[in-house]
Amino acid sequence: MEEARKRARRGRTPSPAGRTSRPRQAEVARLAGVSQATVSLVLGSRKQGVAISEETRQKVLDAVRALGYVPDPAASRLAAARNNLLGVFSFTSTFPTDVQHSYYPFLVGVEQEAAARGFDLVLFTGSSTGGAGAAGPQALNRVRLADGCLFLGRHAPADELLRLVADGFPVVHLGRRDELEGLAWVGADYISASRTVVARLAALGHRNIVLVREDDDAPASTDREHGFLKGLEEAGLSGGPAAVFRSADPRRELTAARLRGWLDEGVTAFVAEETDTGDAWRALRDAARDAGVDCPRDASLALLGSPPPELAGDPVPAGFDVPRPQLGAAAVRLLAALVAGEEATEPLVACAFRTGATAGPAAGHP
Repeated sequence: MEEARKRARRGRTPSPAGRTSRPRQAEVARLAGVSQATVSLVLGSRKQGVAISEETRQKVLDAVRALGYVPDPAASRLAAARNNLLGVFSFTSTFPTDVQHSYYPFLVGVEQEAAARGFDLVLFTGSSTGGAGAAGPQALNRVRLADGCLFLGRHAPADELLRLVADGFPVVHLGRRDELEGLAWVGADYISASRTVVARLAALGHRNIVLVREDDDAPASTDREHGFLKGLEEAGLSGGPAAVFRSADPRRELTAARLRGWLDEGVTAFVAEETDTGDAWRALRDAARDAGVDCPRDASLALLGSPPPELAGDPVPAGFDVPRPQLGAAAVRLLAALVAGEEATEPLVACAFRTGATAGPAAGHP
């Protein structure tokens, strides 16, 4: 033991010839002449009520220095109540890592907030259409490797998410999911933002406005439609079935001929929802172009959300911007609180109105 202390004081670390592995805790125990449990207690932050003499503690620390022992971070985390790991799971077909993907800004906010709170991230790449463990009743079990998990995507397996919640596993969905009782979520205030867009169009003299949306029941789509219809109601405009065009394939069904038909019926403004695919906006933009419609002279267009990044060369549409980094950060704050066993909520995040270049006064309006 004395020789070990001398080596430690000289700052030397023994390195047996041919050794490539790091020293183990069991070796520290042998050199110090104590049990491995004692080594664990000395090196751990919690002594669990066990009294360890100063002499024994010093023996262990001398052996640690002599061997150059460094605790394995993975083992330390497994022995702790928490791993300081937050999971991120996407239900898109491929986990978005391209900066052009609409999810990228969410992930920027997630990463920054997680780092500020001392968490590492684990990215789970399975999805609703593929990936390791994506199918079957236990598809999401692997997220339990983390202390809690953040989920992204319009369409998520409700039963599996609720099973995690019922088991007490911290879960947060990025996007409104209040139809799943007990599931925590953060979201943008799409209803208020959509009402504002309609109010601006009405103020420009537009009296007949049509919403183009995908044909599904995703909460984000439902919120945008609800806000759109509330905006029509508050402006004293008609909000019947003719005001909403739902399509499972808007790129195919929203043609130039259909758009021309609406214009002949007196429609002067069109609003599209933003989705993961961007299909509703692309369909509306392409139909207007193919019909030879000059926007905003012949008709006004607006987008309930941010335009797809790859369309950056197009005129910026009127509408609102989704605060994606702020939503990602809010989701991490909520998840961190749940991991800590705290009750917490995050308010809806406001969306900023965007004037854009595709909306103008209706014909005859000053």
